[in-house]
Amino acid sequence: MSSAWSWYIIIGTVLSMLGCFWLIFWTNKQRASDEELKESEAHVWDENIRELNNPLPMWWLWLFVLSLIFSGIYLIVYPGLGSYGGTSGWSQANQYDLEVAAAEERYGPIFAKYGAMEVPDLVSDPKAMSIGGSLFANYCSQCHGSTAQGARGFPNLTDASWLYGGEPEKIEFAIMNGRSGVMPALGPALGGDLDAMISYVQTMADGQDTSSPAHAKFTTFCSACHGADGTGNQALGAPDLTDDVWLYGYSETEIRRTLEEGRNGVMPAHSNLIGPDRARILAAYVYGLSGSSSE
Repeated sequence: MSSAWSWYIIIGTVLSMLGCFWLIFWTNKQRASDEELKESEAHVWDENIRELNNPLPMWWLWLFVLSLIFSGIYLIVYPGLGSYGGTSGWSQANQYDLEVAAAEERYGPIFAKYGAMEVPDLVSDPKAMSIGGSLFANYCSQCHGSTAQGARGFPNLTDASWLYGGEPEKIEFAIMNGRSGVMPALGPALGGDLDAMISYVQTMADGQDTSSPAHAKFTTFCSACHGADGTGNQALGAPDLTDDVWLYGYSETEIRRTLEEGRNGVMPAHSNLIGPDRARILAAYVYGLSGSSSE
């Protein structure tokens, strides 16, 4: 915050508080004159309630005064006046760091205990899975859903279909380091064969139609990532085109958009956010969700 804005806030706040003090004491001195008392005979409500220019009750005014005094003390002790930090030295960042340190001191040994275990062993530990469920709800459910069944553009973590592999070490790597998947736009390259390519991709589950005019285009532009048979490549995160799992949808409209415009998928890295121990527990939870641990 610039010094000009800081002083603008400080001066505006202080003047507003002083103005409130003045207004309270000024209104407290207002009393009905004799003429107003006579005129008030015409302003009687509910038989005996007169409309007079009288001040508020003193207890009410003192509440305002005490509120202003409290506000002044608060603004001296805590931040609130521009860039002035207050006499207590409190800040949101310091408060957050203290709470994180306290939580780490309390829960760190628990996470370290489970972080030293192998993922298959964690899957069979109910307490570890309970912790993993809490971590998933905090860090993963926003994208993959509370049931981990995903959404459009976000993979389902409860099935056996994996873009980068469902082994424990690969899941843990994805959590720690993130993933970046890119499907290049092929609209210009496919040209007039775009419609044929859409039909070709939609029927790949039934086997490749080598007589299709799109077969040669697929071999040229798609097989390098998705494989010659279209079953995908987990090293690249290229999906299997022969199953019934479609990240962005199976409709002609969605496949056309994918081919024409491409896709960009990003799984953010969580290494700095949760650390290796929590990542290990979270990987075990996800590994257990997919049923891979029972295979």
